[in-house]
Amino acid sequence: MINFMRYKWLYFLISALVIVPGLVSLLLFGLKPSIDFTGGTLWEVGLVGETGATEEAIGGIFQEVGLLAEVRASGENQYLIRTSPLEFSQRQLLLGELERRFGELIEIRFETLGPRLGRELLDNALLAVVLATLVILLYVAYRFKNFAYGTVAILAMFHDTIVLLGIFSILGRFFDVEVGALFVTAVLTTLSFSVHDTIVVFDRIREILRKTNAGFEVVVNQAVGETVVRSINNSLTIIFMLLALLLLGGESLRWFIFALLVGTISGTYSSTFNASPLLVVWFNLSKRKNLRGILRLH
Repeated sequence: MINFMRYKWLYFLISALVIVPGLVSLLLFGLKPSIDFTGGTLWEVGLVGETGATEEAIGGIFQEVGLLAEVRASGENQYLIRTSPLEFSQRQLLLGELERRFGELIEIRFETLGPRLGRELLDNALLAVVLATLVILLYVAYRFKNFAYGTVAILAMFHDTIVLLGIFSILGRFFDVEVGALFVTAVLTTLSFSVHDTIVVFDRIREILRKTNAGFEVVVNQAVGETVVRSINNSLTIIFMLLALLLLGGESLRWFIFALLVGTISGTYSSTFNASPLLVVWFNLSKRKNLRGILRLH
């Protein structure tokens, strides 16, 4: 039997090497919110043929009508325009001017969201994450009749959440990647996937403890050995599917799929190589504390 727990501090070090850069980026730069949270208009257009259009030229048209716009290429002859909320008359004016300057134009998407609605969406998203975390903590603690299991499961979830947030903070800083409603969906999906794999390992630990009097660390090693292959195989089927979608899917879902991919990989790692070692550390600390109490009595 492989002694997985022998390398528990190495697992924690690997997690730290991934988390710390992202955490620093989060503290310094935060996340780059999309229109979902800030409000405004997101307008993606495609130009037909060789038009000579550039990001600066399109942005100049908006400036001529008194609007500030952030324009970036989203594909071949495709441009993503982000500006303040547009009224119908402004949209028609800009559409006509774009067609006059650059010829035939195809509207790929047009989304407008008010600042107030965007703020409400952000608040609801944060509330959803907090409620999901609280419910999972209480459920796991109740099912395993031990608060340690629930706490460790939540710590593993926080690991995955911080990894995901940190990576997207870095991407937002250096590659202008924004986070929106779909990103919140990816975070919640990551939480559920992480706790699912963690519960599988914990359940195996509980079953082995009922059948043997072996030491707790030995039991955890056995449980991890019996579940790690299953967890990896299960995750690989999801990873292969997400990779296919990432390579062949559309631009609008690319970063959502990437977030799911990061969450899946992080969740698989944390369930086996963070949650279980943390449970061993918790047990050892509790045992040492009880031993000190006994020694003081004598």
